[in-house]
Amino acid sequence: MSSDLRTQAIILRRTNYGESDRILTLLTPEGKFSVLARGARKEKSRLAGGIELFSVSDVTIHQSHHAKLATLTGAKMLKFYGNLLTDLPRLELASSFLKSINRVAEQTDNPEFFDLLNQALAGLDRGYLLQLVSTWFKFNLARTTGEEINLIRDVNGASLDPSQSYVWDGLEEAFRPDPDGKIGASEIKLARLLWSAKLQLLANIEHVEAMIGRVDLGMVKYI
Repeated sequence: MSSDLRTQAIILRRTNYGESDRILTLLTPEGKFSVLARGARKEKSRLAGGIELFSVSDVTIHQSHHAKLATLTGAKMLKFYGNLLTDLPRLELASSFLKSINRVAEQTDNPEFFDLLNQALAGLDRGYLLQLVSTWFKFNLARTTGEEINLIRDVNGASLDPSQSYVWDGLEEAFRPDPDGKIGASEIKLARLLWSAKLQLLANIEHVEAMIGRVDLGMVKYI
């Protein structure tokens, strides 16, 4: 028995295998797959153009019940986030995203991982503020892996007051009222949007560059 899956994929990792093959780790909306791309390193390989890093491809994965490793039988590039290759800080951040997703997907299989990574790579490619993309990614990776952030009540259990100033208390994992705190109503609203909104929406918020540093305070564990 065997089956084929046609889906979209982002390559998390590529490893040379044998004389001309590659083993690929693919992230898809259906989960993470390890596949063998036969002859992918040959000059005229029909797979080569569809298995570039920092791209989204339309792929066909063939799984035989007699083989331990699935085979990549088709790959066509749909999007290539090529601007990352010309900006070292963006390239390094994008590479860290691939490693983080690859790591957490070993323990938790969540269909949201694909959309999360795709949005993050697209944001970096479009030139969004680095700290915004990084913080948004951390918040959403935490959310998709089951972590929770208290954005409703302070350390005393009281509802957050828009007229109050706060600091983030890492031990209590909640906001603590502080007259000298730099977190106010705008920062709390931004934190809630980081937890729930699309990255593109956040990139259009006025003065987000000034606020993002006050929100990225270790609220989530993934760094």
